Amino acid sequence: MATLVTPAEKTEKAEKQGPPTPEEKLERKQRARVDDKFKIFSGTANEPLADEVCHFLGMQRGQAQVIRFADGEAYVQIQENVRGADVFVMQPTCRAAHSNSSKSTSVDEHLMELLLMIDALKRASARRITAVMPYFGYARQDRKDKPRSPISSKLVADLLTTAGAHRALIVDLHTPQLQGFFNIPVDHLFASPVLVDHFRKLNLPNLTVVSPDAGGVERARFFAKKVDAALAIVDKRRVEVNVAEVMHVIGDVNGRTCLIIDDLIDTAGTLVKTAAALIENGATEVYACASHAVLSGPAVQNIAKSVIREVVVTNTIPLTEEAKQEPKIRVLSIAGLIGRAIQANHEETSVSKLFI
Repeated sequence: MATLVTPAEKTEKAEKQGPPTPEEKLERKQRARVDDKFKIFSGTANEPLADEVCHFLGMQRGQAQVIRFADGEAYVQIQENVRGADVFVMQPTCRAAHSNSSKSTSVDEHLMELLLMIDALKRASARRITAVMPYFGYARQDRKDKPRSPISSKLVADLLTTAGAHRALIVDLHTPQLQGFFNIPVDHLFASPVLVDHFRKLNLPNLTVVSPDAGGVERARFFAKKVDAALAIVDKRRVEVNVAEVMHVIGDVNGRTCLIIDDLIDTAGTLVKTAAALIENGATEVYACASHAVLSGPAVQNIAKSVIREVVVTNTIPLTEEAKQEPKIRVLSIAGLIGRAIQANHEETSVSKLFI
């Protein structure tokens, strides 16, 4: 079964092991605050993550009503005063299933929720509105790769600005250049501190970090440096959307433990083919990690049947019930990282120390 380690659980575990040190007490006291001009709201896409962030910061989540009419049209109302406040709206634009219903909410519905919440806050005279997007949807559509196709990520960036967002805080964009699509400041966070810490503790022998394509080489090289590992690249050709053919492995993986690193896992087709190619080239074990567990369609079944030993993801996107039951999938919480970035934004201090 997939496991999730949250900041709250870490705190409870630490308290069982012994009382907090004076430094830990001071840090918690500094985070816990009662500030009427500092508020965090959330759409319905990933409310558990928003609650974890608020718990980390020692504050309550802002009250907002998000409902839908019978035809699916969204209705939003902010249910507390935000005049002159520094407001953060957390909402990944991902598909999400609801535990109390068999229905799931689409990417477009969550995007519309975010836009409506920003507009409502703007009209309620919030001083500053920051869109906190743990997962930025449409990021893969960042160029005209075919005639008469849109640049969807640019359109979404423009929509956020038009709705009234003053800043954006995003975790692991598909490509860093997407920041240039925004006409407002963007804080680009990386999940690598959480993932690096996990794999350092595993202390895997003869580790080689693998990029599943040429576009992810910079990400893999950075990760390899942090865990003191070798680097390999898989050359692939994408024949159509969500379908990739692995060509060959660049680098020596024979007799080594391989760690595939990517920004997201969608259908897991590329991931599974990459892992199989590594084993064919002599790799002893294959692990994988990614910031965003999109896990569409047959992704969970693909992972379950694959040669991959463990897939580590963060909770930027909530897992489906099927994914939660898969023992190969492990979830790490990114709430502390997002919480520190939000606090730094509110206090007008540097966020660059979080860009490991």
